[in-house]
Amino acid sequence: MENMFSTVEDIIADEGFQAWYAAVDKAAVQAWESRMETHPAMAVLVAEAREYMIALTVQEREVSVGQVTAAEQRLMASLAIKPATPVISLQRRNNRWWWAAAAVLLIGISTFVLWNRSSSLALMQTAYGEIRQQQLPDGSTVTLNANSEISFHEGWKEGSSREIWLKGEAFFHVTKTPSKSRFIVHTERFDVVVTGTQFNVMSRAGKTNLMLTEGSVTLKTREGKEIYMKPGDFVEVTDLQPEIKTGKEENVLAWKDKKLYFEKTPLSVAVQKIEELYGVKIRLANKTVADKTLTGIMSNDNLDDLLQAVEVATDFHVVHKHDEILITE
Repeated sequence: MENMFSTVEDIIADEGFQAWYAAVDKAAVQAWESRMETHPAMAVLVAEAREYMIALTVQEREVSVGQVTAAEQRLMASLAIKPATPVISLQRRNNRWWWAAAAVLLIGISTFVLWNRSSSLALMQTAYGEIRQQQLPDGSTVTLNANSEISFHEGWKEGSSREIWLKGEAFFHVTKTPSKSRFIVHTERFDVVVTGTQFNVMSRAGKTNLMLTEGSVTLKTREGKEIYMKPGDFVEVTDLQPEIKTGKEENVLAWKDKKLYFEKTPLSVAVQKIEELYGVKIRLANKTVADKTLTGIMSNDNLDDLLQAVEVATDFHVVHKHDEILITE
């Protein structure tokens, strides 16, 4: 992560970026997240590179050896790679989507497999402060929290697995299909496998959890551990072993009613949540302010109203000027 990048092509060619995008290397994910926070200009290029990857239209057809060879040669020429430089094998599944990006950038087609997905993908996103509900191709519904996104197969067919890739937070109401097709939600740290049920998934800023409200699900971690959950179970997945807790449904799902729930939550943690949902930067004056705890259910309709509620609950002063927010004693 020492090199600076000036073009989208350079970023896509970087193995660290590839690992960040695919969320297969925790160190790479943390390194790129830190870099984007430190270098806002770099974050713009990374966002554009990421859009290239998401926007790929994958076609169900074989790619000829000639096409692969031609794309490889153009790629090396574009990136000024010497012929002796090793090229990543196309047989490695985790790198297929990289070749798809190369094809888009170099020859304007997308005929390679992206993460082993075999049909076109649709993208659903929410802006900061926005909550959105949508019906999926199989009849299931998803409610997406602010600053979140999912991608899914547009051309789902009965009998095949229904797969969703999530970044952020979403509540799913999954319908059963005649063939009892699996419904799978992929996150950074785990997959959720169901046939028909209701649950909430959060995967944001290195934090992932799952709340089951109806039916049953199987949670599968990246390390191969499986957890069978029943209604009311709340699981947090960290660097340690997944931990099953008895969650409070009304608290976890408060965001669906445009509310935020805090229970003896340090202000530093509450502020991070607000930043994630509204895309703002909040500065705490000192440790006394940061350690102050916050308890209550607050309206999440409007940022200014939310900040006013925080001010009343903590007896601190919130100064909101343009893009800068300061909480002080």
